[in-house]
Amino acid sequence: MMKQMAKRPFWITLTTLLVVPAYVISVQSVTLAAAGDVDENRIETIAAKLSEKPAGFGLPIGNRRVWKKLSENDSFRKIISEAEKLLEQAIPEQPDDLYLDFSRTGNRTRWQRVSGRRRARVRTFALAECLENKGRFMPAFEEIVRVLCSERTWVMPAHDRQLTNFHGKIVDIDLGSSALAWSLGTADYLLADKLSSETRLLIRNNLDRRIFQPYRDMVLGKRKKNWWMTGTNNWNAVCLASVTGSALAVIDSRERRALFIAAAERYSENFLDGFTDDGYCSEGLGYWNYGFGYYIMLSEMIHQATEGKLDLLQDVKVKQAATFGSRVEIINGVYPAFADCSIRAKPSSRLMYFISRRFGLGLRSWEQIDPVSAGSSLYQSMLYSFPNSASRSLPAQNASQGPGIRSWFNKAGVLICRPAANSTSRLAVALKGGNNAEHHNHNDVGSFVVVLDDRPLLLDPGGEVYTARTFSSRRYESNVLNSFGHPVPLVAGKLQRTGRQAGGRVVREDFSEDTDTLVLDISSAYDVPELQKLQRKFVYSRQDSGSLTVTDEAVFSKPCDFGTALITFDKWQQVSTSSLVIRNQDKALRVDIEVTGADFKIQPETIKEELSGRRLPTRLGINLTKPVLRAVVSLTIKPAK
Repeated sequence: MMKQMAKRPFWITLTTLLVVPAYVISVQSVTLAAAGDVDENRIETIAAKLSEKPAGFGLPIGNRRVWKKLSENDSFRKIISEAEKLLEQAIPEQPDDLYLDFSRTGNRTRWQRVSGRRRARVRTFALAECLENKGRFMPAFEEIVRVLCSERTWVMPAHDRQLTNFHGKIVDIDLGSSALAWSLGTADYLLADKLSSETRLLIRNNLDRRIFQPYRDMVLGKRKKNWWMTGTNNWNAVCLASVTGSALAVIDSRERRALFIAAAERYSENFLDGFTDDGYCSEGLGYWNYGFGYYIMLSEMIHQATEGKLDLLQDVKVKQAATFGSRVEIINGVYPAFADCSIRAKPSSRLMYFISRRFGLGLRSWEQIDPVSAGSSLYQSMLYSFPNSASRSLPAQNASQGPGIRSWFNKAGVLICRPAANSTSRLAVALKGGNNAEHHNHNDVGSFVVVLDDRPLLLDPGGEVYTARTFSSRRYESNVLNSFGHPVPLVAGKLQRTGRQAGGRVVREDFSEDTDTLVLDISSAYDVPELQKLQRKFVYSRQDSGSLTVTDEAVFSKPCDFGTALITFDKWQQVSTSSLVIRNQDKALRVDIEVTGADFKIQPETIKEELSGRRLPTRLGINLTKPVLRAVVSLTIKPAK
């Protein structure tokens, strides 16, 4: 991947007559002034590696042998009946008033539900026609294209807070608009001559007006870049992949396609910068599936377009990021819900299939799945249902033995501890340091998850249902996003503060076959001038049935209140003055509490925020009954007998 950046503008002269699509200027000579962060020579080098014609994932409808074979697949066979049902249903109405709902109420769901049903028709009708090839789904496909292209904007309301796109003052590119563009571009490529010239022109004019021209203007320095181009979270990979994939699928000129690849090559470095050097994704597993999944699609699209001559996956940091999905598993298919993540989040099976084969990780359980499926987006379905660089790769000679007894993301301050193979221990944990300025951040320095067998009985409750508040200055009013919704201390009545300075500094790490000890200084997470010391010590034992001890030591310059907490979705019971039991059917944890400095009381409170699972978590506050100069609170957690 190119690291050098030219310091002056450059000019590319295209002498080829550009014809047919209205979105391409039909003149003898087209000049493009490029900004200094995309190199002229790089574009020329890439152009020489590209084929004469554009192509997307999959193969066009004329390749009847491969489409006939796909029609025998259960997942694809269902598409025909799905499309037949849609033929009987009117396209859902999406009036302007529905778009404005978010700006009035902050509700994202109502518009997104309708929009999702409208946009999904592109995939369903395109696939159904490719599978059947009788022409009966083409009128419906062309109708939904006309409807989508008549929309004021393809940008999602939640990403158009000032309504500048809605009112036509600017054309930005967001997750929604770029994904729709890639879907339409892929459909254009797949349906080939089945498309009427009017519909093809409509698609390409809209791709140019809503995606290609705004993006070129940003790359060429003619307008301010959308923030995601230099951002380091999932937006960068998703939008870059979608814009680039759309361009490679429909743009005739090799030079113009090369510009998109060179820009993606350059700006996608920012996405990789969002991972710590040990491969940790602070956005959480759900957004790793999303963002890194799109990075994989971006790299594969470029790999296919250049016949393997360009490979973004050669970057060392990419392989580190690729291992996140397997290394972050706690045990038995349970993963931590850190950041804006669901407690049900798991790695995407198709993504794991791809990266294991492509990087030779030897993850046999993932490599043995059948990735062929009509599910998800049109372009994603085509990637995994047709030959790609992963399916052509030979599996690693040696199968992976798994992540072992621990995964230590030392740069991120996150530790996963597991029992040894064939041991009697039933407990595994995830321990989090980090800081409070991470992507999709929760104020959760010092948080932890405890899994018994396959049940996370003590946990991080995950993210909330998104509203306007979620991504605003009011974000941490939410009691599942601020530290109240996490098993961390409450200091002098204060929750954790935000910012990179609020972090868990590793004081000591001591790992052995039997015991893992991690000590964090978490005092910086609290804006309490009287706080002189706050250390959280985790001791995980693999002996017997397993245990975790969490010890907080707090020291103040004058007496202050202090307490800590446990978070659970399950039933709990105080079985003695110093013991709790957390139970989920036949699984139960015992928590023994020992406090020095003052007496304590248990204060249960239901956290009344809307979560995707619809269940409400309980915060079990363990609060000292009077202010103290020094306190030590120790929680010993082990399977209940």
